[in-house]
Amino acid sequence: MPGFAFGPYVLDSETGTLLREGVPVPVGYRGLLLLKAFLNRPGEVLTKSSLMDAAWPGVTVEETNLSVQIATLRKLLGSQPTGGEWITTIPRVGYRFAGSVGQPTHDVSGNAIAAGSKEPGSGPSIAVLPFVDLSEDRDQEFFADGIVEDIIAGLSRLRWLFVIARNSSYAYKGKAIDARQVALDLGVHYVLEGSIRRVGQRVRVTAELVDGLNGRQIWTDRYDRELTDLFALQDEITASVVASIEPHIFAAEGASYRRKVPSSLDAWGRVMRAMPTVWTWAAPDNDAALQDLNQAVAIDPGYAHAYSLIAWTTVSRAHIGRVRLPEVLEPAMAAARKAIDLDGEDPWGHLALGYVHMLARRFRPAVEELSQSIDLNPSFALAHGILGASFGFGGEPEEGLQQVRIALRLSPRDVHQAVFLSAEAICHFVARRYRESAALNRRAVQLRPRFVSAWRSLAAAAGLAGDMETASAALAEARSLHVDLSAEWIENNYALVKPEDRALYIEGLRKAGLS
Repeated sequence: MPGFAFGPYVLDSETGTLLREGVPVPVGYRGLLLLKAFLNRPGEVLTKSSLMDAAWPGVTVEETNLSVQIATLRKLLGSQPTGGEWITTIPRVGYRFAGSVGQPTHDVSGNAIAAGSKEPGSGPSIAVLPFVDLSEDRDQEFFADGIVEDIIAGLSRLRWLFVIARNSSYAYKGKAIDARQVALDLGVHYVLEGSIRRVGQRVRVTAELVDGLNGRQIWTDRYDRELTDLFALQDEITASVVASIEPHIFAAEGASYRRKVPSSLDAWGRVMRAMPTVWTWAAPDNDAALQDLNQAVAIDPGYAHAYSLIAWTTVSRAHIGRVRLPEVLEPAMAAARKAIDLDGEDPWGHLALGYVHMLARRFRPAVEELSQSIDLNPSFALAHGILGASFGFGGEPEEGLQQVRIALRLSPRDVHQAVFLSAEAICHFVARRYRESAALNRRAVQLRPRFVSAWRSLAAAAGLAGDMETASAALAEARSLHVDLSAEWIENNYALVKPEDRALYIEGLRKAGLS
């Protein structure tokens, strides 16, 4: 495997994944670029300017950004086995990687990482399963899902903890599965499971943390609370999990998972109702999601997470061909900036703004915002996936493929994998690997039959690959979902940055039968 080995760590160069004793470490994008620069030149003094060029290519940033990233990387790596720091400061010059670096000696292939580990992880890694809803009112299922969503979000803020994405955890919803099997499937050490019963204005939550290596119960508790205490309850459960996994780290970082919470439970409920419909890429669901999200901010005008989802859902109307980009660009941008203004530490706001920039062909701002989202939550699979798409659209497909592989490892059983497959496909398209692009888009539309962007790209890639039967059929599906699809629409609205890439995309569609 091409890469670097140092201490208990392996950096896989092909996938861009940092492993600690076989378990992926959620390092941020900038940190990963810095680490690569150090490992390529161990023992050498690297100037601050050279490191900033490595981590922020083509972008001018303040030196304090480098200092923050170095401090974060040091904290993530910890101390060398001998006790010294991995990265030492050379006063007034730069930094030096002080550890010895060798070649990996065990097989951790990119495909294996993408598919999940074969054995439960030995490091701090966790999957939070859907809590069983025991409420008599079955319309309240969103309530149980929302509590789990927030617990996952809280745990994901801890940089030392590898957290499986919510969508992969939810592949087990409604299934009787042993925690040890879940740990084996997802490659994690710990599994959190539980149940929720809501009766009127009271809620009972039972939670249990299990060691996936042996099935042993580490911690369990039952909470009876008024609904008005819901957000404090979520923090309490998260704190108990963290304290059980890494008590010495919890003492130093125990408050890191806390985020700003909405002032209204009703507003929170509207957002939780909207969440499943945001990601289907279907027009009716898009409308329903926007309605719930707009009601959420009407109830609570300071709800940052709701604004970030409004931005995403608004601009995605252009992505799926319902409107032209100029019609939604400014309102989507305003909603994303509002989310960041309200809570700059919430990764969702930066995700949404990065997505808006990506669709508007603003490559560097897109990469900056999406990287910031990942820095805030290194386990954010969707942010890695959209960053991968941004690199693809921007003409840097190999960088994009690295990010998609990380997304797939963070969420190996994601029921919404269509977006990752589509991101991987656009990278292959830009790299002129049309058959690979077509195959990935075909899988994306099998998962999401109304995902018009994937249908369009399948038609273009198959057309250029010479598979006219597939290209023609895909174009027909794309036109049924995107009635005004045309070469002019692609030229003015599609996210491909380089004119030559758009020209090839249009050529592929014309080969498929677009007039």
